[in-house]
Amino acid sequence: MTTFDKREEGFEKQFAHDEELKFKATSRRNKLLGLWAAEKLGRKGTDADTYAKEVVMADFEEAGDDDVFRKVRKDLDDGGVAVTDEEIRGAMAELLGKAVEQIKTGV
Repeated sequence: MTTFDKREEGFEKQFAHDEELKFKATSRRNKLLGLWAAEKLGRKGTDADTYAKEVVMADFEEAGDDDVFRKVRKDLDDGGVAVTDEEIRGAMAELLGKAVEQIKTGV
């Protein structure tokens, strides 16, 4: 195996590792977002946990964050909760940072 081959293999492993971390962070963020929205909707305990799982599952509908955003937006609207799009997007960004930190610290 040449140095180039070893280097290429290293890049491939790093890419796979980075993608796995990105997936975990996004899933964790979606769970945290679900819990955030559940609190605003007045859901508690297992009802909040169930809702958070629904938000995580919503991310598998299409690539990107729009499917998750639409679900939370619709549910908050249906629940009569006054939250702006910017607040939801802000929560998504903030919670992604929190999710990454949790993964790094093993929480």
